[in-house]
Amino acid sequence: MTNVLDVRDLNVSFALHDSEVHAVRNLDFSLHAGETLAVVGESGSGKSQSFLAIMGLLARNGRATGSAKMGEVELVGMAPEKLDKYRGKDIAMIFQDPMTSLNPSLRVRTQLSEVLVKHQGYDEKKALKESIEMLERVGIPAPERRAAAYPHELSGGMRQRVMIAMALLCRPKILIADEPTTALDVTVQAQMLDLFKELTTDFGTALVMITHNLGVVAGLADRMMVMYGGRAVETGAVDELFYDPRHPYTLGLLSSTPNPESRAQRLNPISGLPPSLEHLPPGCSFNPRCAFRFERCFEERPPLAPYGAGERRKACFYEGELLPEERSA
Repeated sequence: MTNVLDVRDLNVSFALHDSEVHAVRNLDFSLHAGETLAVVGESGSGKSQSFLAIMGLLARNGRATGSAKMGEVELVGMAPEKLDKYRGKDIAMIFQDPMTSLNPSLRVRTQLSEVLVKHQGYDEKKALKESIEMLERVGIPAPERRAAAYPHELSGGMRQRVMIAMALLCRPKILIADEPTTALDVTVQAQMLDLFKELTTDFGTALVMITHNLGVVAGLADRMMVMYGGRAVETGAVDELFYDPRHPYTLGLLSSTPNPESRAQRLNPISGLPPSLEHLPPGCSFNPRCAFRFERCFEERPPLAPYGAGERRKACFYEGELLPEERSA
């Protein structure tokens, strides 16, 4: 299976007035051509910062080290003017709130056409034609009229579709979607997920879905990477992690998610709060909240090591049964 992105030992830190915060530590993963990878975890787990670092979009006080290769192209540390050659063309990102990504003073058609003029060398007429066709492709009715509108004249769902159209205009190898359905109502969310599934299949684009919504993961993703405290703690095929989680944090996320097929009457939320990235506990970062912790967990930090067959990995010393009766019912 061909990899379109190889990330090795990625670290992201932010300089504060009198200290440094490590938001992402020693992250390793690969993204295969045409697959959908879900990256899940609570707020502050390092999900978004990992991919902002890959895109070269960290805040001014942010710094990324390590490697993120798209084919033979090393993205980490590349100068912004060189990155612009690849951003939007080979790798694109959709953000949670399209109103902060679209220019409110420019018509939709101008913002879409600009992508094709810059990256593909199209003239304005051809770029506009392709842009309108892509708006229609992502399910926007009357695309010519919507293309002439300003962003504030469109609904939230429409604006999100415009962002998807913009990201797909150059048929990128990699599409990163950062919580793209959070601000949308349930009906529009379902439409967006169907659209992602359809478009990634048609274009052969590899999709990274950054989310805290496991319902999104179940219906869309092929593989899942669970992050906690700036690290990946479990990776593997979605079905494997859903039906046989091997890290207590993955189990906690599943147990705190409504499951209509389960006979359990109550959800089991994860106790405690996510750790401060400035003051991670010694040993396993999850040990203050873990019901399966033992002495070794307080002394050593478990590496993300292979578990079972295939590409499955986990960062946990516990080898016993994890599934409580409520989840296995």
